[in-house]
Amino acid sequence: MASLRELRSKIKSTKSTEQITKAMKMVAAARMRKSQLAILAARPFATKMEHLVRELALLQERADLAAGGASTLHPFFHKKVGGAPLLVIVAGDKGLCGAFNGNVLRAALDWFRERQGRKTYCIVVGRKGRDMVHRLRGYDIEVLHELVGVFPKISFTHAELVGQAVIDAYLKGGASTVTVLYNEFKSVAQQKLLHARLLPIPAPEVVPDSVSLPDYGFEPGRSELMAALLPRVIKAQLYRILLESQAAELAARMNAMDSASKNAKELRESYVLDANRTRQAMITKEIAELVGGAEALAG
Repeated sequence: MASLRELRSKIKSTKSTEQITKAMKMVAAARMRKSQLAILAARPFATKMEHLVRELALLQERADLAAGGASTLHPFFHKKVGGAPLLVIVAGDKGLCGAFNGNVLRAALDWFRERQGRKTYCIVVGRKGRDMVHRLRGYDIEVLHELVGVFPKISFTHAELVGQAVIDAYLKGGASTVTVLYNEFKSVAQQKLLHARLLPIPAPEVVPDSVSLPDYGFEPGRSELMAALLPRVIKAQLYRILLESQAAELAARMNAMDSASKNAKELRESYVLDANRTRQAMITKEIAELVGGAEALAG
């Protein structure tokens, strides 16, 4: 049985841990609220941009069919022959957030294992993902871009950096497909791991001529407008993904620190109970020795 001094030392250290985890939970909760507001502001813009591009693509496809010529859609809509797949891993910069990083890294490792023996490209956001990729051996992985130390202060500038690396890899490099692996923020208690195909964009389905589509006058033209909009759409989608991952990480950290605080409290209370029992046993023993000594003297 531990001595009273050891138990008091454990009580003190456990109480310090409990205070730290409570503080980390409060910080994560405050930051998560800001992240939620940022997501609510970014989601409508990204959705509307995607809707606009799909509508323009449908109009362009219909115009190409009417003219009897080949499709003039942007290269982002075309499947590339050859090349290597590109994986964008969005993980966290720090730990202490439950299974948040572990889920992403295990899924990324499975993705690489399925393509072992083939060349793959990778773009990493977050220190945990970067460290994992650099530790891998036996895989032909070329890291095109790294972005670390950006959470929890994500801005559109970070999405532009990642987006430009993705666009360059797809248009000028050897990337044939672009997949993003990240945690989507569903609620404070739930985060969902997603594999999102970013490029190529699914080609628009052919719409019969009987179905009317709103057509507008474009200056200089639909193709030029598409070429200007699509890079912004890719970056807007990546910005939303980064915000989703940031909020999911903060929610996971808040839950993990809440569980750690409860566990520390229970452990501290058990140590206090053991200390009280030990102290009571010591007092009882001392009383018994005093009584025994008094009886011996009296006898």
